[in-house]
Amino acid sequence: MKPAFDPAEQIQNLLQFGEFGGVNPSITDSSTFTFMDPVTMRETFLGHMEGCFLYSRHWNPSNKYLADALASMEETESAWITASGMAAITCSILQLCNSGDHLITSVTTYGGTFAFLVNYLPKFNISVSCVNITDLDAVREAIRPNTRLIYTETLTNPLLQVSDIPKLTGIAKEHDILLMVDNTFSPMIFSPARLGADIVVYSLTKFINGKNDCVAGAICGTKKFIEALSNVNNGTAMLLGPVLDPLRSSGILKNLHTLHIRMKQHSHNAMFMANGLKELGLKVIYPGLPSHPQHALFTSMMNTGYGYGGMMALDVDTVDRAYDLMRMMQEEGVGYLAVSLGFFKTLFSNSGKSTSSEVPEEIQRNMGLSEGLVRFSIGLDNNIERSLMKVKYCLTNLHII
Repeated sequence: MKPAFDPAEQIQNLLQFGEFGGVNPSITDSSTFTFMDPVTMRETFLGHMEGCFLYSRHWNPSNKYLADALASMEETESAWITASGMAAITCSILQLCNSGDHLITSVTTYGGTFAFLVNYLPKFNISVSCVNITDLDAVREAIRPNTRLIYTETLTNPLLQVSDIPKLTGIAKEHDILLMVDNTFSPMIFSPARLGADIVVYSLTKFINGKNDCVAGAICGTKKFIEALSNVNNGTAMLLGPVLDPLRSSGILKNLHTLHIRMKQHSHNAMFMANGLKELGLKVIYPGLPSHPQHALFTSMMNTGYGYGGMMALDVDTVDRAYDLMRMMQEEGVGYLAVSLGFFKTLFSNSGKSTSSEVPEEIQRNMGLSEGLVRFSIGLDNNIERSLMKVKYCLTNLHII
């Protein structure tokens, strides 16, 4: 029997030595690179040379090491590193879509992505249809003759809906369009490319780096697509220039090797917290709970051993309650009132007024985003039982329970 795919094994099996045999790859602190012959420089500009570096906005060795590691983890042919997750999303979409094209997106998505798709793309005459991504009939009905792309998040932000990647792949292939998936919330838990996605994007800022000390992104896909993105004449990533600094790239590569351990602990803690709050009769959204509408779907797509992730949401009905709860949780040491996610400490925010604030309130309500929704990125607490007790204390003192 063929063993189950394990992204951590993919990373562990990589051999990437430093220039002088170091156990960590060398950091290339150069913006430009020398050539022994002008003909080689010319051929590199034309894209005919393998293994040659021209200029760091195009490629540099440190970013190439990280790109190779991420491509291995995702089991894609290639990858490209960007200076932010939004750069990964925007460069990919602008590379794929031209004026007059149409794309379909999940209406429940990160606010910055929503703003780019709905507010920014129309200036290029690129139209967007926002749908409930869990309603496959709605996805099919939104397809037009000029549809180029379906865009979604594996686990949507902030409602934690689960996208059915295999079925979305089938719909995309049936209509000769591409499927692009943001897997930021669930690295290692899901492998979207293995489930059929054409392009996988990440904000490396979050779980993959895990320290909230830098901003970075990644695009994983076919060799052909990555070469098109980085083409010196018309490649979107090359020409828009969202290059990541080699020092940051090197740090993320080192952190990648502990991702499997961190994801397991994030998942363990989130499951414990979600179960504890659910038992109090609260409105908890967590895909590891059998009550989650797509719990079975999540389980059918996941790589075994990594759990259901570190993202959880708690609906306390009103924005005032949400604000009071977050203030008190920070005072009691539960974690930090902050946006972002994937940190070693628990982070929480009121999504409708922060990371989803770009989504108009009417659309927030229509998609089921309560004004009292608190999104949690559960941290790596060694004593999650004590953390749950602190949250219960806050809920009790605020008369939420």
